[in-house]
Amino acid sequence: MQGTNKPLILLYTGNGKGKTTAAMGQLMRAFGHGAKCAVAQFIKDDPEKLDIGEYRTAKTLGVAWKNFGCGFTWEGDNDKVNAELAKKGWEQVKRWISTGAFEMIVLDEFTYALSLGYLDTEQVCIWIEDHKGKNDFPHLVITGRDAPPRLLAIADMVSEIVEIKHHLTRTGRKSEAMIEF
Repeated sequence: MQGTNKPLILLYTGNGKGKTTAAMGQLMRAFGHGAKCAVAQFIKDDPEKLDIGEYRTAKTLGVAWKNFGCGFTWEGDNDKVNAELAKKGWEQVKRWISTGAFEMIVLDEFTYALSLGYLDTEQVCIWIEDHKGKNDFPHLVITGRDAPPRLLAIADMVSEIVEIKHHLTRTGRKSEAMIEF
């Protein structure tokens, strides 16, 4: 495949809407070039239960997708469960990377696993740095708010999505299919 001489780490962070949307755009672009792609989604609940549009499309296209979250961290036991799932998710991502089976892997909402202390940021970043130079290391697309400085440092591209205004907070509208999910 063209353009895969050196893998990149792309990071979409910030308080604005559009981080996952940007990552899914990268995924569709890679898929359009014939790349094998995977998504590891952290924190967010089961995409089938939530009827997530990008999940349905990705599955139709044959993108590997695994979910490692149970929803908002402040609800019930979600913080504890999300912490356990984040560890499983990171182990899955490391297996995917180690197999060389994918040319792009999206780690959606992964920054929360780091900023909330579910995973040790330093250990994660060292693992990525140690493996990035190996053959068949994929492009990584990472999303989420509050990206730790250490992750910012190892990323090749960082885009901060800043909220100027948002229809949900301004009008009290509810989340809509095609826009939020």
